[in-house]
Amino acid sequence: MGQKLKIGVACGGTGGHIFPGLATANELALRGHDVTLWLAGKDIENESVKGWQGQVITIPAEGFQFGLSFRSVKTIFRLLKAYRLALRHMKNNRPDVVLAMGSYASFGPVKAAWKMGIPYVLHEANLLPGRAVTMLSSKANTVAVSFEKTSYYLKHSNIVRTGMPLRKDIQDACTKERVPRSETDPLRIMIMGGSRGAQVLNELLPRALSMASEKGVDFRVIHIAGLQDTDEIQAVYDNAGISAEVHHFVQHMEEVYLKTDLAICRSGAATCAELAVFGVPALLIPYPHAVRDHQMSNARILQDSTAADVVDQRDLSATWLRDYLVNVSAKPGRLERMSTAMKKRGQSDAAQQLANLIEKVGGE
Repeated sequence: MGQKLKIGVACGGTGGHIFPGLATANELALRGHDVTLWLAGKDIENESVKGWQGQVITIPAEGFQFGLSFRSVKTIFRLLKAYRLALRHMKNNRPDVVLAMGSYASFGPVKAAWKMGIPYVLHEANLLPGRAVTMLSSKANTVAVSFEKTSYYLKHSNIVRTGMPLRKDIQDACTKERVPRSETDPLRIMIMGGSRGAQVLNELLPRALSMASEKGVDFRVIHIAGLQDTDEIQAVYDNAGISAEVHHFVQHMEEVYLKTDLAICRSGAATCAELAVFGVPALLIPYPHAVRDHQMSNARILQDSTAADVVDQRDLSATWLRDYLVNVSAKPGRLERMSTAMKKRGQSDAAQQLANLIEKVGGE
């Protein structure tokens, strides 16, 4: 290894920012660098960073608000406070480079880095750049992206596609062969709505699978229901005679991906990246209230690659899903072609690629 660097990784806020930031931080720490996580003081962060051995700095922050209101004025003052706190920390322990994973949690550390002349790199997970990356990108040394077409939506002279950093257990498992399915085996379906917006999927999909089962389709289901009551969902499958496991949360998703023939899920950046490295074909139902409808944009990229099918939630119904599932079950060759196309989009070394970029910028 060359020069040992002091690196700040601003990845607070939501799991979509924390997990890729933590994956990159772990890679940089393994290389011998002095890495500090900058978080935003949210509850999800405590559980997410368990096991992290390095320093953690918490700078309370909250999301951007637009329009003139008491809340928007309050947010501006909190962001300014986050900037001042970050500046104080950086003056006491100056990093060589800062990596910011987007979201409001990036604002304070990035503005402080800019004020002190410290180079910073932004990472944009989604196809369409978020508000934070759009606002902060003009002074960034480099913007790293997950999707190559993100460069169409950002005005910056140095955009590098590194991919979406994934957890180490996902990286290790995606090199394994997926468990094969014979023509006589049940179609293995994985349903995952995510922590937000899962209710529609939790209600419609068990009914749709029950209706498809009446048409003679045999299923084996893993249904990840989020916060919703699992007993109610399990009862629908049991009454239809469908083999199903319903969970609030699954710790080892890699084991599920390896045994899935079709995923039915949202299209957040992390989900898209994980499906791709495992080569899991998908029916994507983007979360309709995502900022800038970014989940639909992510989904369309996979659809254009023939790796996934996409349906707008507004067009969703139990009968539509039933017909889709009956059709898919009759065409196993199509699922295999989708799997091949999905695998081609996978990038399992994104954490390493982003770490390489940070070392390059920090060592300049």
